[in-house]
Amino acid sequence: MTTAAIQKLNQIGVPVKDLARAIEFYQSQLGLTLLFDTDTMAFFDCGGLRLLLSLPEKEQFAHASSVLYFEVADIDQAHAEFVERGVHFSGPPHCVVKNGVSETWMAFFEDTEGNTHAITSDRTIA
Repeated sequence: MTTAAIQKLNQIGVPVKDLARAIEFYQSQLGLTLLFDTDTMAFFDCGGLRLLLSLPEKEQFAHASSVLYFEVADIDQAHAEFVERGVHFSGPPHCVVKNGVSETWMAFFEDTEGNTHAITSDRTIA
């Protein structure tokens, strides 16, 4: 098994237009547990799968579709291996959020249909 092997689906992102309204719906109407939120994002627990609601940062994310976040053990190694396999990333792995003792790192790529997805890995802050 290579280090680039996908271990599980870690997070699903859903673009929203009004974050406060969306948080209220997912928390109050659907009964999901809010893990934490920022000015532009809210993270919910969905049976061990994270649901991310976010205000789109770029036009490419402003559509009625989900971004799949595939968890890998070592994001730098997986990124290198996927690039070697011909996967086109929009940029290198980068930290997207620091939450207490951990950081979440991501690198975004497109599939053959133009869908944006990402590999992700959590790192413990030393």
